[in-house]
Amino acid sequence: MVEKHLAARGIHDPRVLAAFREIPRHLFVEEGLQAKAYGDHSLPIGEKQTISQPWVVAIMVELARIAPESRVLEIGAGSGYQTAILAHLAKHVWAIERIAVLARRARAVTNSLGLQNRVSIKVFDGTYGWSEWAPYDAIIVAAASPDIPAPLVDQLGPEGRLVIPIGTAEQQELTVVTAGPAGPVVERHGPVSFVKLVGKFGWPEDGESN
Repeated sequence: MVEKHLAARGIHDPRVLAAFREIPRHLFVEEGLQAKAYGDHSLPIGEKQTISQPWVVAIMVELARIAPESRVLEIGAGSGYQTAILAHLAKHVWAIERIAVLARRARAVTNSLGLQNRVSIKVFDGTYGWSEWAPYDAIIVAAASPDIPAPLVDQLGPEGRLVIPIGTAEQQELTVVTAGPAGPVVERHGPVSFVKLVGKFGWPEDGESN
């Protein structure tokens, strides 16, 4: 997977590639899908959510520029796979998941990999961020937002980077927001497709309005 789907498609950071070699993706999907775990595609994890394709996880992590001492906030822990990748790279990862059953599973698998001292997971509306532990060197959002959530930008440290898909429910652009002295700097990095980021500063729940 690492050579064929990541390195061959432009992922060059050796620490990122090493993290993908270290973290077993099949542990984060149900047993019946484990044979498909190392293909470059998303897979269902229940609750109408998915584990993102490896290349998408890798490009988001690479764009975040995570150092060994980085403090990272993850919005949308889902299966916990990206959480584990981030924990392999950073000093600590604070992860938020709005669906309790997914948060419990993510916590169980990351703990089984010995990451319990480097990962904190809570159930909450991730669009608010996690201000208690701010500022962060990097924030990665694993769901699509119609706009850049202001609370997340506010929780970036100096030169901190927010990586987030921005666009419509059907199609988004992978966006990087860097905190700078003159204000946030926004870069676009191509089309992606994610499930909706549901919350106060994202999309409303079906049948509700913000």
